[in-house]
Amino acid sequence: MESKEMKKTMGAAVALSMVVGCVIGSGVFFKPQAIYTATGGAPGIGILSWIIGGLITLCAGLTVAEIAVVIPKTGGMMVYLEEVFGEKVGYLTGWMQCVLFYPGTAAALAVAFGNQLSEILGHPGWAVGIAIVDIIVVIIINEIGSKAAGLVQTLATIGKVIPLIFIAIFAFIKGNGTNPILTPMVGPGLSTGTVLGSVLIAILFAYEGWINVTPIVGEMKNPGKDLPKAFAGGILIIMAIYLLVNVAYLWVLPADQLKDCSSPAVAVAEVIFGPVGGKIIAAGILISVFGALNGFLLSGSRVAYTLGVQKMIPGYKAFGKLNASDVPGNGVLLIGALACIYALTGQFNLLTDLATFTGWVFYVMTFIAVIILRKTKPDIERVYKVPLYPIVPGIAIVGGGFVLINQLFMAGSGPRMVALAGIGITLIGLPIYLIMTRKKAE
Repeated sequence: MESKEMKKTMGAAVALSMVVGCVIGSGVFFKPQAIYTATGGAPGIGILSWIIGGLITLCAGLTVAEIAVVIPKTGGMMVYLEEVFGEKVGYLTGWMQCVLFYPGTAAALAVAFGNQLSEILGHPGWAVGIAIVDIIVVIIINEIGSKAAGLVQTLATIGKVIPLIFIAIFAFIKGNGTNPILTPMVGPGLSTGTVLGSVLIAILFAYEGWINVTPIVGEMKNPGKDLPKAFAGGILIIMAIYLLVNVAYLWVLPADQLKDCSSPAVAVAEVIFGPVGGKIIAAGILISVFGALNGFLLSGSRVAYTLGVQKMIPGYKAFGKLNASDVPGNGVLLIGALACIYALTGQFNLLTDLATFTGWVFYVMTFIAVIILRKTKPDIERVYKVPLYPIVPGIAIVGGGFVLINQLFMAGSGPRMVALAGIGITLIGLPIYLIMTRKKAE
C-alpha cells in the first residue's frame, strides 16, 4: 500500500472548479455582516475591498502557480517552502495546515452550514449537531475516491453560482437602487487604514480556498498548462461574482442594515422574492458551503498524507498510505475528526479569522520563495512563469503583509489575540518536529 502513487486523473475543469468551488463557500453570504460592522455601517471601503482583496488573491494565485509547476508534488505549500527554506519551515507549514488551517476552515464552513440549516428547520439548537453530520458525510464522499470528490466539487460549483446570479439579476430589477454604494468610505470617527485591514481579513477569507488546488498538483494531468488557467480564470470569475453580488446587496438594503443581518443573501432574497425566495436562496447557500467543505477536506488530507510519507507525523504508517480507492483515507479521517472537534465551538468568525491569518503568514513566505527560487535556480525549467515579474509577486507580498501587520498591531486586542493564538498553535509543531526527526534517525 505504501508504494502506491495517486493517479493523474484531474484536468483543467476539475482544477478550475476546485478554485471556484473552494472559494465560493460561505464568505460571500455571511462576511458582509462583519465587513459593514467594521466600517461602521458605511459601504465605501467594503465595496472597494472586494476589488482590492480580489487583486491581491489574483496576484497570489499567479505567483504560487509558478512554484507549484516547478515543484509538481502532492502536498502543496509545505513542499515548496521545504525546498526553499528547509525541512523545518516546510514541516511547520504542513503542521499548521493539518492541525489548524484545513480542519479550522472546514469546521467554520460546517458551522455556517449548521446555522443555516437549523434556521430553515426552525431548530437553532441543532446547529452544532448538523455541522458534525455535514463533516461526516463529506468524509464518506472523500473516502470513496478522488473522482467522487471531484464530481461533487464540480456539481456543487455549478449549483452555488446559479442562486448568486439570480440574486444579482433580480436585485437590480426589483431593488430601489437608492442606497449609497461608495460613500461614505467609513463611519464617523473610524480610521480608514485600520478599517481596511480589518475588512480585508474578512474578505480574504471570502477568497480563501484558491490555494487548495496545489496539494493535488501531483494528481493533475498537465499542471504546467492547467494550473495557471485554473488560478487566473477561477479568481477572475470569483471577483466578478463577488463584486456584482455585493453591489446587488446594497441595491436592495443599505450597509447599515446589512451589518445587522447574519445572512445578507437571505435577507435580500426575502425582500426581492418573499419568504419562499429566501428559503430557496438559503438552500443555495447550503450547496455552496457543502461544496467548499468538500474541497478543504480533499486538499487537507493530501497534506496529512505527505507528512505521513515523510514519516514526520505521529502515526505516520497510517497516514502515509492510500486506501483501496487510491486516496489518503486516514488523512481524510484526521482532518475530518479535527474539524468535528473545532465545530463544537460553534464560532464561525473566530475560526475563519484564526485560519485566514495563519494561512497568510505562510502564503507570504511562499510568494517570497518564488523570488528566491528565481535567484538561486535561474536555469531550472519553468514551463510557466508568473507574468509581470516582479510586480505581481510584489503586490501579493505587500497586500498580504499589510493584512498580517494590521492584525498584529493595529486592529485591537481581540484580533491580536487571535493572531497570536494562530502563531502559538503553529509553533507547537517545533517539538513535534524534533521528536519525529530523532525517530527517523534511530
